[in-house]
Amino acid sequence: MKTPILIAALFFSGLAFAQEKKSDTLQTKSIEGVTLTKQVFKKQSDRFVYDVAASPVTKGNTTFDLLKQTPLLSTTDDKTLKIAGKNNAVIYINGRKTNMDADSLTQFLKNTPAENIQKIEVITVPGSEYQVESSDGIINIVLKKKMSDGLNGNMRMSNTQNKYNASSASFSLNYRKDKLGISANLNGGENIQPQSYILKNGTSTLQNESVGDIDDPNKNIGGYLNIDYQLTEKSNLALSWNTWANRSYNSTIDLLNTLRSYDEDGNLTSLEYNRSKNKEDSRSYNNSVNLNYELKTDSLGSKLNLNAAYLNYRRFQRSDNRTLIQGADNNFNVLRAQLLQNVPQIINNFSGMVDYIQKFKNDFTISVGGNYNTTKTDNDTKNITYNYIYNDQGELIETKENPDLNHFIYDENIYGFYLTLEKKFSDKFSGKLGARYEITNSLGTSDNASPEYSRIERNYNNFLPYVSFNYAVNDKNNLSYSFSSRMRRPSFWELNPVKNIITQDNYTQNNPFVKASSTYNQELTYMFKNSYFVILSHSLFKDIITQVPLQRNIERDGVTYRQLAYIRTNFGDKQEMSAMLGMQKTFFKQYLTTNFNIGVQHNINKGTLNTDPTTGQVFDTYINNSNSTSLIIQTNNTIRLDKKKTWFLGVNYFFVDKQQIELGLLKDLMSLDLSIKKNWNDWTFALNVNDVLRTNIVEIEDYQSNGNYNYIRNDQYRRGMTLSITYNFGNQKVKKVRDIEGASDAIKSRTR
Repeated sequence: MKTPILIAALFFSGLAFAQEKKSDTLQTKSIEGVTLTKQVFKKQSDRFVYDVAASPVTKGNTTFDLLKQTPLLSTTDDKTLKIAGKNNAVIYINGRKTNMDADSLTQFLKNTPAENIQKIEVITVPGSEYQVESSDGIINIVLKKKMSDGLNGNMRMSNTQNKYNASSASFSLNYRKDKLGISANLNGGENIQPQSYILKNGTSTLQNESVGDIDDPNKNIGGYLNIDYQLTEKSNLALSWNTWANRSYNSTIDLLNTLRSYDEDGNLTSLEYNRSKNKEDSRSYNNSVNLNYELKTDSLGSKLNLNAAYLNYRRFQRSDNRTLIQGADNNFNVLRAQLLQNVPQIINNFSGMVDYIQKFKNDFTISVGGNYNTTKTDNDTKNITYNYIYNDQGELIETKENPDLNHFIYDENIYGFYLTLEKKFSDKFSGKLGARYEITNSLGTSDNASPEYSRIERNYNNFLPYVSFNYAVNDKNNLSYSFSSRMRRPSFWELNPVKNIITQDNYTQNNPFVKASSTYNQELTYMFKNSYFVILSHSLFKDIITQVPLQRNIERDGVTYRQLAYIRTNFGDKQEMSAMLGMQKTFFKQYLTTNFNIGVQHNINKGTLNTDPTTGQVFDTYINNSNSTSLIIQTNNTIRLDKKKTWFLGVNYFFVDKQQIELGLLKDLMSLDLSIKKNWNDWTFALNVNDVLRTNIVEIEDYQSNGNYNYIRNDQYRRGMTLSITYNFGNQKVKKVRDIEGASDAIKSRTR
């Protein structure tokens, strides 16, 4: 599955049980009556809690749609979620981190109905007990807990039309009988992810331009199976299995490339055209299993948690990258260069985790635990380059073959220990103090590389403190502060030294020398009446991991060309400062439910690079020592159209002002999304229209003092229409036995 690699630095048959459902009708209505006075959005200790159990937003929506409309959460690319416009979000379900890579998780959330969600917890600065990296925050999705035995479930079908048509379906079951709880989900879909690019780079005398399309067809299927059994009144045993498979065959890149040369007076001296036509076939499989044992040790809530997990991720990718020049008929049918790539990746991870929570009667809690992860990645990359030489009559006279083989194996062992002390000093004041100590030992080896690259060893120890305080001034005013130190290890795919070809002179390069970066986060939050809030935050990133655009002139067949390489590496330091004002409230007797955020973000970038660390090749110096201040606005509104609560209109909008990122200046983004929804008995019919004004298009430009410039325009055709039908069946009081956290959770986000 092709991802928008150039913008990686930017901001995842019906059954009816009529008798059972009739008996629940009266109780359901009374519950709805109670929730009218319930606090929907509130601050609790280290997290914001959004109670959506009775919200009309859930019915007929997917989990991803619901998250987009949650206070503090946003997305600009319809794939990745951010917290307060800055932090990347890690998804937990019932306190347990999801077990899928980024692409699989996004598809999973978009195919999972939101009806069974009780509340969403947003942890902007996670404590020491959580295994997260960098400035990542946590979104914990808490499922509804129902009380009686039985079976329930739902089905959802949807069809989307943007540039191409896409369809998806999901089927979920939840069963409970006495001490046994089983939940299962099967979902899948088929789509073509379109993108169009305009790429420009060069100097005043030599300029490249590439214009064209990327089409990425995808077929996905996945699901999960969770089995939970209560051994005794104090102990439980659970087994969970998650699986996801993707097939992306005949993914294509088709770009028309233009090379223009000028003299010192700006007069055009030469003009050359060629076409890049790339074809890729890829498959990926993600399977994970987790075994959990929980023992409650007293009546206060103290407990012991043991986890063991195994993760297997496999990706197989073959691509044929061709550069075509014009023949005698002026068509692009003459092959000048060809690169055949075979890029497999296999990841195996074994994990173990021990957590113990001891609660005392004086509102004092001690949490202590440790984890061990051992991971092996196997990347046996094969590249073969062919250059074709023709005579003046256009006849092929020579073929030059250049094989480039690299079998890169990466082994990593992580040992982690944490201690957290939490104390409620009074009804008004509480605090939390903790720390993690992590030991990382890694070794990367290559049997085909030069001696300096054949063995890359990284060993480092990190002490990561955490502190937070919460002060409830009175029942209307709440003030909290938190500080956290984290590190970000490079993803496994970032370490694999593979080159991804866009055009013959435009590519991305991963880097086995990338080292872990450090992050220091602090946040001050004020909340009024559990409806209005102010968040002030600051993050400092040291040795930030990103893509850096490097340019240079190269000679080929006596002609000077302009090469652009996006190098994955550590690139200086960065600071992010933000101030956000928000509210979540209902108006007009709950006919209007709205959440609104407006904020200012200030970025300070400081980085310099001129050498590709994987090859030692020297490029023109790239400097990013610029600052930017940008405005961020987001509002989500649900309007009830009738007294019976069966018709709803949704109006959502976001605006992100231009801001400086590592690749250059990201121009402003905005999107207006509309929806109409009808609830009819157990059925929900919904129509969503995204990016109505077609304004969510990425543009990045960068001008260097040495005269180099770079421009990217990426249109992912986000304007589209989705029609969905959801049906709920069975006893809606089925209960999930308990919440489980997986042992291999910290590894999942580092797969692709």
